[in-house]
Amino acid sequence: METVKFKAGDVTLTGNLFLPDTIEPVPGIVVAGTWTSVKEQMANRYAERLADRGFAALSFDFTGYGESGGEPRDYELPERKIADIHHAVTFLADHPAVDADRLGALGVCAAAMYMSANAAADPRVRSLALVAPWLHDLEICHQVYGGADGVAGKLAEATQARANFEATGEVEYVPVVSGSDPRAAMPFDIDFYLNPSRGGLPQWPNRFAVMAWEGWLGYDSISLSSRITQPVLLVHSEAAAIPEGARRFYAGLTGPKKSIWTDGDQFAFYDQEPQVTTAVNAAATHFTHTLP
Repeated sequence: METVKFKAGDVTLTGNLFLPDTIEPVPGIVVAGTWTSVKEQMANRYAERLADRGFAALSFDFTGYGESGGEPRDYELPERKIADIHHAVTFLADHPAVDADRLGALGVCAAAMYMSANAAADPRVRSLALVAPWLHDLEICHQVYGGADGVAGKLAEATQARANFEATGEVEYVPVVSGSDPRAAMPFDIDFYLNPSRGGLPQWPNRFAVMAWEGWLGYDSISLSSRITQPVLLVHSEAAAIPEGARRFYAGLTGPKKSIWTDGDQFAFYDQEPQVTTAVNAAATHFTHTLP
């Protein structure tokens, strides 16, 4: 593993590049994890495992997260994350250890939306793997966030937070995860995020910019599927997050596709066995066949 830095517009992003033990250029895979996450929570794990299987794999912190630059901090903005992925692909394509004609992307949870959006517009990405993908549109957001009234309430909070930010430069935050704060982005006690031996790491501040609800709730990832022609692998579970979204997305894909439905809740795919190995092995096989 080597620590790398690359530009995303005016911002410098920091990542970890995991390389296999070979002197020949190899396929390159951009890897990213859940919303609000830093690379140490799950992206590093998948990238390292892919390198063990012969790929150059890049995990990185998005703009405003972790070791990367950019303001506002900890602001879940889909368009900004999609642009960051595009710059990450450029970095991999230019790296001497990587075969620029064999580039793929792996997204865990919410990164499945962002990887899909970039792939729909970026022909350099030849293959896509989505692990426990969170894929939503407004209909699914209504189901997840308390119906039309629940979504409207969060959008009203976002509008107020945005106005305050523009007037004062101050960002209003709530916890990402909290069982005691009803305004938390995920108002539950989730062991993965709260357990220091799992994802409750010091690099992750557990905060969510309230003004981010606007971009998050308004993002339609289901409609992306009809624009994706690259081969797609989808690994998911009925016990994981919003399987309906994954099924609808998968049905709309127009190119080669394969789905693997296995066991485990959403968080098991982040750091537990056998889910991680199942997903990595499937992704490695997929990339080997689609990035020949």
